[in-house]
Amino acid sequence: MSTTLTAVQQDQRRQMRWFNLAAVLLALGLWALLGWLKLAGLPGPQEVLVRAWQMLGDGTLAHDALASMRRVLLGFALGTALAIPVGFLMGWYTWARGLFEPYVQFFRTIPPLAMIPLAIVFLGIGEVPKVFVITLASFLVCVIATFQGVINVDRVLINAARVLGAGDAQVFRRVVVPASMPYILVGMRTALGAAWSTLVAAELIAAQEGLGHRMQLAQVYYDLSTIFAALITIGVIGLVMDRMLLWADERLTSWQERR
Repeated sequence: MSTTLTAVQQDQRRQMRWFNLAAVLLALGLWALLGWLKLAGLPGPQEVLVRAWQMLGDGTLAHDALASMRRVLLGFALGTALAIPVGFLMGWYTWARGLFEPYVQFFRTIPPLAMIPLAIVFLGIGEVPKVFVITLASFLVCVIATFQGVINVDRVLINAARVLGAGDAQVFRRVVVPASMPYILVGMRTALGAAWSTLVAAELIAAQEGLGHRMQLAQVYYDLSTIFAALITIGVIGLVMDRMLLWADERLTSWQERR
């Protein structure tokens, strides 16, 4: 039965790859058509590719991409590293939920981008405010997912572990953490998207390097090819990072039944 199921899953994945390829080719074809028609001065794929190659040649694209990735990875790592233990505490202990939940829910309703002016006023215009708003955005997304994962753990599993003699520490380590892992990884993937969107906005306001800064400079000169090259670079890097998290999800939650 498991062999048949594995074969079906592999066939579904092959079909999904073909659909992915068809979707990309369709989008490129539509883009090329719109570029050929010159609607609103839209550059075609070839123009953007040439511009991206030029930016790679002079080092600007790699330099800006590395600057943006450094900020995203640092803010994302800090945000998730804080969110996971706080989420576990909120889900496992009533006192922690009572202490932290009002603040989490309050700041969750405030867009992290709204914190950028305050961050600049109190932290300056260097790297610290950019990393701060990315950390905040990642934290608020991931902490909710972790908290939800803990409170959604099946009580039957917890009670069964206690009947078998497991203490609180064993129940938490052997039951709650594994059962919450799918929620945590989904929260991390969502937090990664929030980190990228927050970063670009932060770089548009105050930065000397980065893909958002590059797009802001290109906007001044109506350089659409550069804007598209930076946008596509962000999308490609974000997609690769998301696939890495998805790979980790499949390895860490291999016990979970999947469609």
